[in-house]
Amino acid sequence: MVSKALSEFFSSSRYAVVGASNDPSKFGNKVLKWYSSRSLQVTPINPKDDSIEGIKTVNSVENLEEPTQTSISIVTPPKITLQVVKKSILELGVPFVWLQPGAEDKDLVEWLDSQDEQTRSKVIYGGPCILVSGDQLAREKGRL
Repeated sequence: MVSKALSEFFSSSRYAVVGASNDPSKFGNKVLKWYSSRSLQVTPINPKDDSIEGIKTVNSVENLEEPTQTSISIVTPPKITLQVVKKSILELGVPFVWLQPGAEDKDLVEWLDSQDEQTRSKVIYGGPCILVSGDQLAREKGRL
């Protein structure tokens, strides 16, 4: 399932980074820069900042312009991640979420294990980081 989600993640027309940060040492900033440096349409999601890296933020996934067309990278502490995944996939119809390393925990994995295959197939976790594997995957989908 993870490989299917990885191969389809870049079929979206929009992207978002939950946990985007203005701190250049944080992965939320590095992941956001990864998208913007490749000219991919990206929205940073951060409840405290109005903009990050010159890009206007939204304060939550509920405020994404077109959630059903937006694949999301999540760079949040695990205690926040499960709530974001549930809201994104089950309520908003986000096509895919990619949990960057360190964003998942045992509770999230147990919840995913209890879901149907369709829900599980939309979540990438326990695998590669977009900073390492993103270029190859985006090229395969013609995004780069």
